[in-house]
Amino acid sequence: MTRYVLTRLGQAALVLWAAFTISFVILFLLPSDPVSMAAESSGQGVALDQAALEQLRARYGLDQSVWVQYWTSLTNALRGDFGTSISTGQPVTDAIFSALPSTLTLAITGLVLAVLFGVAIAFLATYTRRRWLANLLFSLPPLGVAVPTFWVGLILLQLFSFRLHIFPAFGDRGFATVILPAITLAIPTGAVIAQVLTTSLQATLRSPHVETAYAKGASRWRVQTRHALRLASIPAFTIAGVLVGTLLAGSVVVETVFSRAGVGRLTQTSVMAQDIPVVQGVVVFASLVFVLVNLAVDLFYPLIDPRIIQSHYDGDSLRSRAKSHSENPTDLEPAHV
Repeated sequence: MTRYVLTRLGQAALVLWAAFTISFVILFLLPSDPVSMAAESSGQGVALDQAALEQLRARYGLDQSVWVQYWTSLTNALRGDFGTSISTGQPVTDAIFSALPSTLTLAITGLVLAVLFGVAIAFLATYTRRRWLANLLFSLPPLGVAVPTFWVGLILLQLFSFRLHIFPAFGDRGFATVILPAITLAIPTGAVIAQVLTTSLQATLRSPHVETAYAKGASRWRVQTRHALRLASIPAFTIAGVLVGTLLAGSVVVETVFSRAGVGRLTQTSVMAQDIPVVQGVVVFASLVFVLVNLAVDLFYPLIDPRIIQSHYDGDSLRSRAKSHSENPTDLEPAHV
């Protein structure tokens, strides 16, 4: 178990380093000057002072070589310091954490709705004996994945805010303002869960242990809830990282459509202003969330199916045996001849 955990931790650290490095290279290759853009946006038509611009570039370390900038940014990031926003002068960590509560509320609500939608569709589609209902439910996940998020948000706004006046159209004050954005965010995420879980449930219901449960007299409801759903949920847990990425990417669109002041909106405005420290801080933060979720899923796997740990060790054992055999063919065990 210790080797399994250390391997996953090493992979997580590698992903974070790669996310930081790739984002740094992409932002460094941008042709425009973020300091000039920030000065122009706040200068109100006043002529720019080149000496002042050079001082600003030196203040943010943009006058140094790329390697010095990379090493300085990396060492500071390891201490949790991502610098200061070029546009606002606010520390990047403060900007992210001030926008985080709104996004967390939206993401958690959207994830709960997505899990409920996805599990309900997958379970009913594989449980019902009505062919027309099963076909209808099978067709919903591809539709949910294909429909653009911003279009869903606009439709919900038009119907429930402007016509029926049930929910507020914009803002992030009160739980009522979370409902429509959360549903918008939950539709594509729930569709992915439904697709994966439906396929896994169909395969699990054809497995021998399910047939054995039926032979022992178990009801269809008990077989599907107690025997099939648990094993079928493992592939759904596998896509947890994809779901987190979908929620974070979708929050940029959803928070823009519904005018919510969250991390997604912060990302959108920072990209438009080419505020490099904020963009890089958001990228690393999103990567950290992605890594932590996947690490939690990897550590949760053995609780669902202990054979995962055993297969991990068996794989290491087989690789070591193959290496030993390649170095000394006479050491091959008779049982494997």
